[in-house]
Amino acid sequence: MAMDVTLRQLRAFVAVLDASSFSEAAKAMHLSQAALSGLIKELESRLGVRLLDRSTRRVSASAVGEVFEPLVRRVLSNLDEALEGLTNLKDLRRGLVRVAAPETLSCTLLPELIASYSSRYPGVDVRFDDVPIQQVLAGLDNASTDIGFGPAGVVTDETVDVHFMCADPLWVALRADDPLTEGEAVSWRGLRDRPLINYMPNIAINVLANVPSRHHPRQMVSVHRVNTALSMLRVRQGAVICPSMAEPLVRGFGLQFLPLEQPTVRWSIAAFVRPGASLSPAVESFLNYALDFVPDRARKYPESGRAREAARSIKRRR
Repeated sequence: MAMDVTLRQLRAFVAVLDASSFSEAAKAMHLSQAALSGLIKELESRLGVRLLDRSTRRVSASAVGEVFEPLVRRVLSNLDEALEGLTNLKDLRRGLVRVAAPETLSCTLLPELIASYSSRYPGVDVRFDDVPIQQVLAGLDNASTDIGFGPAGVVTDETVDVHFMCADPLWVALRADDPLTEGEAVSWRGLRDRPLINYMPNIAINVLANVPSRHHPRQMVSVHRVNTALSMLRVRQGAVICPSMAEPLVRGFGLQFLPLEQPTVRWSIAAFVRPGASLSPAVESFLNYALDFVPDRARKYPESGRAREAARSIKRRR
């Protein structure tokens, strides 16, 4: 049968044993001695046993109190540990965030985002999975992923909450010996005779739908990964379309990277979470951090002129 015992009464019992004195225990709990004595009397009354033996010199546990003491300490310790764990989660000293993104973002934006977040919240464990966008969405559906990242256009219904972050212009990667690299930008019309080595799923809907059909690439070579596409471009003629933020990746393959214009098509990037999901403090913190970090990071790309100036510098050295 459950007894109506309070944590305050249990803490008072332990405080008296630690101090061997009602007056000292009262000071430790910031109570009057009368209030502390009242808590002990209530506890003994509700349990129906004497827990403390009192003398003029000291207070000690009774025979029953000696058996009861370690049990009480264990309860209070477990409670304190649970409360500390909850505080750590709330204050982001602990936590787990499971993130997934397709390869283009995995090779460019996500490592920077995760490193920046982890430097601010080192106690939060961010686990990252670089998988195709279909697996990103599947992970959200089966709750193995907390936050997914990818092209905003892949979600067409309400099965996922979409948080738009930025729209990054598409640029084109070319071999250094391609005549198109002589200009400062490439038009879709000028690109149409180059085989397009494409790794983007749904390119017809998300990209080419924004380009006049007469300027569509006449030949397309399909692969699954951006690294594969860029590796192929190193050894054969063609072109690879990437968001401008992929510039460091493209340059790493020894390729030229130029704005793709007439028209300028933007690749919309979004964060995805399960609709109606109750987010942990760590997951909510990471999502909010990403929503601030990604637009700020994206602004450092073509609008800043850095990549365009790099292209000019390479031309001048040739």
